[in-house]
Amino acid sequence: MKSTLGIGELAAHFGLATHVLRHWESMGLLAPARASGRRRYGADDLYRVAIILRAKQAGLGLDAIREVLATADPGARQRIMRTHRDELRRRIDDLQASLELIECALDCDHADIATCPHFQRVLDESVTSGAGVRGPGRGAPVRSCGGAVD
Repeated sequence: MKSTLGIGELAAHFGLATHVLRHWESMGLLAPARASGRRRYGADDLYRVAIILRAKQAGLGLDAIREVLATADPGARQRIMRTHRDELRRRIDDLQASLELIECALDCDHADIATCPHFQRVLDESVTSGAGVRGPGRGAPVRSCGGAVD
């Protein structure tokens, strides 16, 4: 890599539009050096962009990312990251339950899935509690309906 990159080079490196980098700069996520009035990005900026992109994939908003990047206090950063880790784990659990529900539905040959006894058992907790669909629980296996009419 060259010692510094222009905004177009950095944007192209990550497959971003240059306006994204400008926006991140305006939000305080990036602070590129200037040479003759032009933005110049160094190696540390590449890592900051990679952190921003990965954090966005994890569901963090730009304000939260800025908070993580701006704090010099490791304890404060860890508290922020623990909160987001716990939320991410909850979302993963929800997605896993949704996947299990879909797999159950794929294995069902009943004409009306809502009348399938096995599918109803998978949804019992949601029906009785009125809560969102959580599936059979974390790590619980989904048994195939097998198309049998109970």
